[in-house]
Amino acid sequence: MRLLIIANTSKPAVQPALDELLPILEQRAQIVGVRTCEFEPAIAETAEAVLVLGGDGTLLSAARRLSGRSIPILGINYGRLGFLASFTPRQFRHYLDAFVERRLPVSARSMLEVSVISAGDEVDSADELAVAAKRRFVACALNDAVVTAGPPFHMIELSVGVDNETGVSYFGDGVIVCTSSGSTAYNVSAGGPIVSPNVDAFCVTPICPHSLSFRPLVVATTVTLAICAIKVNEGTTLFCDGQENTRLNIGERVLIRRGPNSVLLVENPDAREWRTLAQKLGWAARPEGHHAL
Repeated sequence: MRLLIIANTSKPAVQPALDELLPILEQRAQIVGVRTCEFEPAIAETAEAVLVLGGDGTLLSAARRLSGRSIPILGINYGRLGFLASFTPRQFRHYLDAFVERRLPVSARSMLEVSVISAGDEVDSADELAVAAKRRFVACALNDAVVTAGPPFHMIELSVGVDNETGVSYFGDGVIVCTSSGSTAYNVSAGGPIVSPNVDAFCVTPICPHSLSFRPLVVATTVTLAICAIKVNEGTTLFCDGQENTRLNIGERVLIRRGPNSVLLVENPDAREWRTLAQKLGWAARPEGHHAL
């Protein structure tokens, strides 16, 4: 196996772990490079797999930088939660041989393609070539695309719709559009639904809407979501996976569709969906101090 290693050495435990793992990996695989999070995409051209040492943020950054290459990614978690980087260091050591021998399960995760169309530019959101020709910003995201109000932190007005239908406008602090993979990130903190990674869907979750009836929505990945900036602040910003970003101006449209490529994620055989939610998020946990009657 030709292996690219991405290590987030800003985390204190990563460099010692890398120093320990590298000699072992060199005996079992051909290492094409060892890079930090800001690696050049060309280094991955000859890789057959990517090993990420860090957390979910490191894995998200690596997934975007692969630029659509279908290369399996395995994440060892040195962060906090580790939904995407699902292997603990001990688990990875146990499954190391299975990884380099390609015996671990791999799942395809949908990505978002996020485009910004300037105010006044008319474009059919279903016409991919026209969108590509007109957009002033484009990024992909594995977890989510978020429009946030920003300073001076007044409520903003957005219109949210699908395909070429007229959108529904509302006031609030922004909106989150996430994949099922990203449903356990910012989305769940904002009251959005947890969606199984096996379900190919997008969640649309308003951030603090000034309405009691604007609830989160789950839609098919076959639609193109259109978010129009009707009233914004000077600091209103679009974030993709919390990393790539651009300011939004009045009249601009954010078009979000399923990206043309998926991320291939190496799954942890020990992970169980319901147990993982319970352990990492305290899902369905009893209140502290609870005693059976």
